Amino acid sequence: MTKTDTVVAVFADHQGAEAAVKKLSEGGIDMKHLSLVGKGYHSDEKVVGFYNAGDRIKFWGKRGALWGGLWGWFFGAIFLSIPVIGHVVVLGYLATMVISAVEGAIVVGGLSVLGAALYSTGIPKDSVIEYETALKADSFLVMALGPTEEVARARAILKTLNPSRLDLHEDTKAAESADHLEHAVG
Repeated sequence: MTKTDTVVAVFADHQGAEAAVKKLSEGGIDMKHLSLVGKGYHSDEKVVGFYNAGDRIKFWGKRGALWGGLWGWFFGAIFLSIPVIGHVVVLGYLATMVISAVEGAIVVGGLSVLGAALYSTGIPKDSVIEYETALKADSFLVMALGPTEEVARARAILKTLNPSRLDLHEDTKAAESADHLEHAVG
């Protein structure tokens, strides 16, 4: 059985997160092994929305170009409102895990549904709480999971982009969900 690791980078702005996703893709990291999480909009905006346009989602609002442009790159996506954190967009393999957490009413002591999904992958609870805090402060999470060698490559790429935080979580169990997502989407 192949060992699976997860790397999580925290970026203070959407430009850094978007650059990270593009660099990871250019670096040969499989897109089905990536996730991007961030707030869908700021509370000072009056109109925010999204709609389905064929096989793509269109967003409008301050970050519409970011989310609309990246939505089609990832395998799976969800837009949801999480108490205390706000409206969040989850793209990639983690979206399926969040949906499973919502449908299964998974509760992990004091964590949001997003936190429960992160925790269920094997990320320690203290790190999950710090990631939720970063999201609340308008930061973005860029995550890669997969075999140790691929995640090490992803971590090296992310490090060159100077994230505000970069964590490696070894021996996580999210690979099953990525494979499940591929079958559900494909």
